[in-house]
Amino acid sequence: MAKFLITASYTSEGTRGLLTEGGSGRKAVLEKAIKGLGGTLEAMYFAYGDDDVLLIADVPNAVSGLALSLAANASGTVRVKTTPLITVEEIDAACKTSVKYRGAGAAAV
Repeated sequence: MAKFLITASYTSEGTRGLLTEGGSGRKAVLEKAIKGLGGTLEAMYFAYGDDDVLLIADVPNAVSGLALSLAANASGTVRVKTTPLITVEEIDAACKTSVKYRGAGAAAV
Protein backbone atom coordinates (compact mmCIF):
# COMPACT_ATOMS: atom_id res chain seq x y z
CA MET A 1 0.00 0.00 0.00
CA ALA A 2 1.08 3.56 -0.66
CA LYS A 3 0.44 6.16 2.03
CA PHE A 4 -0.44 9.74 1.15
CA LEU A 5 -0.98 13.01 2.97
CA ILE A 6 -3.81 14.77 1.18
CA THR A 7 -4.48 18.43 1.91
CA ALA A 8 -7.46 20.25 0.49
CA SER A 9 -8.88 23.75 0.35
CA TYR A 10 -12.55 24.22 -0.41
CA THR A 11 -13.77 26.63 -3.06
CA SER A 12 -16.78 28.76 -2.11
CA GLU A 13 -19.01 26.12 -3.74
CA GLY A 14 -17.31 23.38 -1.74
CA THR A 15 -17.71 25.33 1.48
CA ARG A 16 -21.46 25.66 0.79
CA GLY A 17 -21.57 21.89 0.27
CA LEU A 18 -19.74 21.29 3.54
CA LEU A 19 -22.23 23.50 5.37
CA THR A 20 -25.03 21.35 3.93
CA GLU A 21 -23.43 17.89 4.44
CA GLY A 22 -21.38 18.54 7.55
CA GLY A 23 -18.04 16.98 8.32
CA SER A 24 -19.50 13.48 8.80
CA GLY A 25 -21.09 13.61 5.36
CA ARG A 26 -17.81 14.55 3.70
CA LYS A 27 -15.94 11.85 5.64
CA ALA A 28 -18.41 9.21 4.46
CA VAL A 29 -17.93 10.29 0.82
CA LEU A 30 -14.15 10.18 1.15
CA GLU A 31 -14.14 6.81 2.89
CA LYS A 32 -16.32 5.37 0.12
CA ALA A 33 -14.09 6.80 -2.64
CA ILE A 34 -10.89 5.52 -1.02
CA LYS A 35 -12.43 2.12 -0.25
CA GLY A 36 -13.51 1.91 -3.92
CA LEU A 37 -9.83 2.21 -4.86
CA GLY A 38 -8.97 -0.64 -2.49
CA GLY A 39 -7.65 1.65 0.22
CA THR A 40 -8.45 2.94 3.69
CA LEU A 41 -8.79 6.35 5.27
CA GLU A 42 -6.39 6.36 8.23
CA ALA A 43 -7.12 9.85 9.54
CA MET A 44 -9.16 12.93 8.65
CA TYR A 45 -9.00 16.36 10.22
CA PHE A 46 -10.51 19.72 9.44
CA ALA A 47 -8.44 22.88 9.89
CA TYR A 48 -8.49 26.54 9.03
CA GLY A 49 -5.84 28.58 7.31
CA ASP A 50 -4.34 27.52 3.99
CA ASP A 51 -5.82 24.01 4.25
CA ASP A 52 -9.38 23.09 5.20
CA VAL A 53 -8.97 19.30 5.28
CA LEU A 54 -6.05 16.97 5.98
CA LEU A 55 -6.23 13.24 5.27
CA ILE A 56 -3.88 10.33 5.62
CA ALA A 57 -4.91 7.54 3.27
CA ASP A 58 -3.53 4.17 2.26
CA VAL A 59 -4.20 3.18 -1.35
CA PRO A 60 -2.80 0.30 -3.40
CA ASN A 61 -0.36 2.38 -5.45
CA ALA A 62 0.60 5.81 -6.78
CA VAL A 63 -1.88 5.51 -9.67
CA SER A 64 -4.74 5.18 -7.17
CA GLY A 65 -3.51 8.23 -5.26
CA LEU A 66 -3.30 10.22 -8.47
CA ALA A 67 -6.77 9.07 -9.59
CA LEU A 68 -8.26 10.26 -6.29
CA SER A 69 -6.53 13.62 -6.59
CA LEU A 70 -7.66 14.08 -10.20
CA ALA A 71 -11.28 13.23 -9.38
CA ALA A 72 -11.38 15.63 -6.42
CA ASN A 73 -9.72 18.48 -8.33
CA ALA A 74 -11.99 17.93 -11.34
CA SER A 75 -15.05 18.44 -9.12
CA GLY A 76 -14.27 22.15 -8.91
CA THR A 77 -15.32 22.21 -5.25
CA VAL A 78 -11.88 21.67 -3.75
CA ARG A 79 -8.20 22.17 -4.56
CA VAL A 80 -6.23 19.09 -3.57
CA LYS A 81 -2.53 18.52 -2.99
CA THR A 82 -1.37 14.91 -2.65
CA THR A 83 1.98 14.16 -1.02
CA PRO A 84 3.43 10.63 -0.93
CA LEU A 85 4.58 9.65 2.55
CA ILE A 86 7.87 7.77 2.64
CA THR A 87 8.79 5.41 5.46
CA VAL A 88 12.10 5.40 7.32
CA GLU A 89 12.82 1.98 5.81
CA GLU A 90 12.25 3.29 2.28
CA ILE A 91 14.68 6.17 2.91
CA ASP A 92 17.23 3.71 4.30
CA ALA A 93 16.90 1.56 1.16
CA ALA A 94 17.27 4.64 -1.08
CA CYS A 95 20.38 5.73 0.82
CA LYS A 96 21.95 2.32 0.13
CA THR A 97 21.09 2.36 -3.57
CA SER A 98 24.02 3.31 -5.81
CA VAL A 99 23.24 5.78 -8.58
CA LYS A 100 25.68 6.72 -11.35
CA TYR A 101 24.91 10.41 -11.72
CA ARG A 102 26.88 13.50 -12.71
CA GLY A 103 25.61 17.00 -11.98
CA ALA A 104 25.21 19.40 -14.88
CA GLY A 105 28.59 20.91 -15.76
CA ALA A 106 30.44 18.79 -13.19
CA ALA A 107 33.54 16.85 -14.12
CA ALA A 108 33.02 13.15 -14.76
CA VAL A 109 33.94 10.97 -11.81
